[in-house]
Amino acid sequence: DAGVTAAETHRPDLILMDLYMPGCTGWELACVIRQQSEFLSIPIVLLSGETNVDRQLSAMSLGGDDFLTKPIDPSHLVSSVHSRIKRARKIRSNMLHDGLSGLLNHSTTKERLGQELERAKRHNSLFSFAMIDLDTFKAVNDTYGHPTGDRVIKSLARLLKQRVRNTDIVGRFGGEEFAVIFLDTKPEEAARILDKMRLGFSKIEHHHKEVVFTKTFSCGVSSFPQFSDPGAINDAADQALYRAKEEGRNRVVLIE
Repeated sequence: DAGVTAAETHRPDLILMDLYMPGCTGWELACVIRQQSEFLSIPIVLLSGETNVDRQLSAMSLGGDDFLTKPIDPSHLVSSVHSRIKRARKIRSNMLHDGLSGLLNHSTTKERLGQELERAKRHNSLFSFAMIDLDTFKAVNDTYGHPTGDRVIKSLARLLKQRVRNTDIVGRFGGEEFAVIFLDTKPEEAARILDKMRLGFSKIEHHHKEVVFTKTFSCGVSSFPQFSDPGAINDAADQALYRAKEEGRNRVVLIE
């Protein structure tokens, strides 16, 4: 319990533990830690004087990622831990972010939406949620090819990231669809910010060989506490986005 509690409190980049400890073994603790979904990606390195290879492999099969044999030079230990943390951070980043845009991926964005809803309920605060979709994007891929379409997606991702605050959350929902969580922001203010982004994006020139073209996006905005669970907030923003498309595209619609 103490080991799990410590992990929950400190959220470590890596867990280094001895194989034999008072009260439990390293493989028992590793097994318990791995039962917590939030700790699945944290590397666990076991450190011991145990030289029996079967026991080392048994410990790793129950949740350990690597095994270091004592005695170990302190500088070697620091170097080994540092390299494993660096690799784990890279893997974790790849798990959380969309490969093309660099934004949070779909599942991570939805997870953050749920987390921010709980935070808003606890602190009696508000936030706004926006769904953004590039207009007639299929025509870009069909006419100019997917590499050009990818550059359009990257340009919108870059604009969204540049125009929101560091505390706001931007994700790619997939394809040409994006989402933004505006923390401590009224929906009217979020809609105003997004409308400025919309105008700015519509003036960006995209190139394919000698052809220059522009694109637009449509957006739907919902908010908490008007909608009080992640599914409802998501669905409301999606409905507003659908209305924006139905009303002619290239506009921001705030759910009523």
